[in-house]
Amino acid sequence: MIRTETEYQETQRRMKEGERHQKAQQAELEKLDLSKAEIRRGMAPLLTFHAQLQEEAQTYERLRRGDRKELARFQELGQILIALRIVSGLSQRELALRLGVHESQVSRDERNDYHGVTIDRAHRIIEALGFELHYSVAPTRKRPPSRARPVPAG
Repeated sequence: MIRTETEYQETQRRMKEGERHQKAQQAELEKLDLSKAEIRRGMAPLLTFHAQLQEEAQTYERLRRGDRKELARFQELGQILIALRIVSGLSQRELALRLGVHESQVSRDERNDYHGVTIDRAHRIIEALGFELHYSVAPTRKRPPSRARPVPAG
């Protein structure tokens, strides 16, 4: 996941470099007189990596434009917190100021996808970003077997 404008710019650079590398690789494979299927198999890893970079860049662009629908794609709380910051248009430094912590703390937390963040801390971050936290707990469709022991008749 792209977290900062610097990472986004680096991704853009890597995509351009990757396109040049793809063309060179394609030319080299064609020189070997391989079948089209063999060339496709040889190119697949590069194309897959490029597609992943494109997807990450597009996600960041949508978040940066404030597209809140993009938030529904994230399953992990840490990714949601990062996406909320981007949607809010805040830098890591600005969020750090709102939270009263050093910018390096926000950077480290985001780099680790807020691993182990408590609900209380997530709530403070979400409020600093101008959102409200609503959560609920409900049984899943498939309930795990009960561990309760039967009460003896008496």
